[in-house]
Amino acid sequence: MLNNSDLILVAGATGGVGQLIVAKLLEKNLSVRALTRNKSKAEKMFDDKVDIVVGDLRQSDTLMTAIENVNYIICCTGTTAFPSQRWDFVNFFEAKNSPQIVDGEGVKNLILAAPSSLKRFVFISSCGVLRKDNFPFNILNAFGVLDAKLDAENCLKKSGLPYTIIRPGRLIDGPYTSYDLNTLLKAKTDGKKAVVIGTGDNLNGDTSRIDVANVCIECLNYDVTMNKAVDIINSGVRPPVIDWEQLFSSMRRERD
Repeated sequence: MLNNSDLILVAGATGGVGQLIVAKLLEKNLSVRALTRNKSKAEKMFDDKVDIVVGDLRQSDTLMTAIENVNYIICCTGTTAFPSQRWDFVNFFEAKNSPQIVDGEGVKNLILAAPSSLKRFVFISSCGVLRKDNFPFNILNAFGVLDAKLDAENCLKKSGLPYTIIRPGRLIDGPYTSYDLNTLLKAKTDGKKAVVIGTGDNLNGDTSRIDVANVCIECLNYDVTMNKAVDIINSGVRPPVIDWEQLFSSMRRERD
């Protein structure tokens, strides 16, 4: 269970989900280290309230400072599923920021660098990784994003580290990448739908980035989520308060 003496490393801290995770950890008065490629962006976003470390998952030798003395790692890095400017093309056939390099090799570099004393490694993957040959996930996987995420999942499972894999549906709400910490702390889901939790990659639907951030943090307080892949979507009528204990305890015992 999380406590105030823990240090949580958030990889991809300035991204669409990462920034919300950082804000919610700070709201709980927890110690956060942000791993980012862009130090000035992180400084503007988080008001010097986190320990900012510059590193690049694509370059394993840049990760040693980031992992020092951390108790938890939440990895929410990623790139677009389809070719875009974010892929940082060298030429038509080569990109520096493709899913294979970021979602696959980059995440594996962080897993291999993680300390053996780690209490939990949380990795945001995607729904559809076990259904990537079926419609519509075969379209999403046209450029290999689900292949890369599944490869990283398998590396994490074999690593010996305690882990939780989060598999959200299509992300909605935000991203709030142009806002500051005060705005992030006030971010509320625009949807009116409840959180639905499952296992086995059987869920379909949209998922609020805010609820993805929430589940990444809340799962650390429950042993039932240890060494599990947790599916999450939004569906049904949203209650006034999300009961995470009940949601996690109701997870079906299925193969990941």
